[in-house]
Amino acid sequence: MKQSYFSDQNFENTDFAQQPLDKGEYEDCTFTNCNLEYVDLSGFNFNDCEFIGCNLSMAKIVSTAFREVVFKECKMFGLHFNECNEFGMSFSFDGCYLNNSVFYKANIKKTIFKDSKLIEVDFSECDLSNTVFNNCDLSGAVFDRTNLEKADFRTSVNYTIDPSQNRLKKAKFSLSEIHGLLCQFDIEIDKNG
Repeated sequence: MKQSYFSDQNFENTDFAQQPLDKGEYEDCTFTNCNLEYVDLSGFNFNDCEFIGCNLSMAKIVSTAFREVVFKECKMFGLHFNECNEFGMSFSFDGCYLNNSVFYKANIKKTIFKDSKLIEVDFSECDLSNTVFNNCDLSGAVFDRTNLEKADFRTSVNYTIDPSQNRLKKAKFSLSEIHGLLCQFDIEIDKNG
């Protein structure tokens, strides 16, 4: 089945749960205030696209390609990025809600997560080297055998990372959140002294 190709198009205020998005390749397209909740985006290709104020929660993204995609102020609960097409996968997140999403084994070096909620996100066995977590809430996020070398957590909060189970060489942390690296040792840290 031949896939459609779309370039330089703007999709605004569209409910793709009611009016299905044509399966295909989207290049330099912008999606603004669109509903893609529970939509099957499997096999779609998004290159140099922007999603602004969209709801992609629980969308199916099996073999979906995200290459140089920007997500701004999007609701993205429960997405399985581990099922995406890995070739050239790259994206950034600004002001997004990614709670309960899964990045298991994803190679997403140099990703920027800015002003985002990453609550209970699974980053197990990811390559997050050189990734920036700028002002993010990482409550309950799972880091297990994750490559966090040169990652920057200085402005983020509520993370728990076991240094013995993750690669942390040259990673950056703030002193105020250092307890997130020490909690597995069951020691008490006086934050006032």
